[in-house]
Amino acid sequence: MDIKVLRATEEWQRTGAYSVRIQAMNRAYHISLREEFDEHDCDGTKFIVLLDDEYPVATCRFYEIDAETATIGRVVVMPEYRGQKLGAMAVREAEKWIAECGYKQIIIDSRLEATGFYGKLGYELIDNQAYRSGVFKCTRMKKIL
Repeated sequence: MDIKVLRATEEWQRTGAYSVRIQAMNRAYHISLREEFDEHDCDGTKFIVLLDDEYPVATCRFYEIDAETATIGRVVVMPEYRGQKLGAMAVREAEKWIAECGYKQIIIDSRLEATGFYGKLGYELIDNQAYRSGVFKCTRMKKIL
């Protein structure tokens, strides 16, 4: 497997991220398109897309919260590619880009079952408050760069 990293900034590139999200989240969790795609799916948001022979297989996005903070979200890996550390690869690539943009910290709203995954990447729980985001229970985590 030869995975390529794409920093998607143009619409045709972002469609790779959207494709992964539709196939892996919209269908699997019965999330409507309106719920999956929000006001942050736009030109100001930056997307990482991992490609296997030009086929989009994993993605995440990030955008600014304030001058020092960015948030990573919509971390998704195609089901048949899970367990190959592609989610971690996408997050690390986003972290590099975020650091290049000058942000000092990253916030992630993690599904409860993914807190261990983010913990291994250096994120810490901000508090133990769980909340509902769509169909998922989530909690907030952060990492200082």
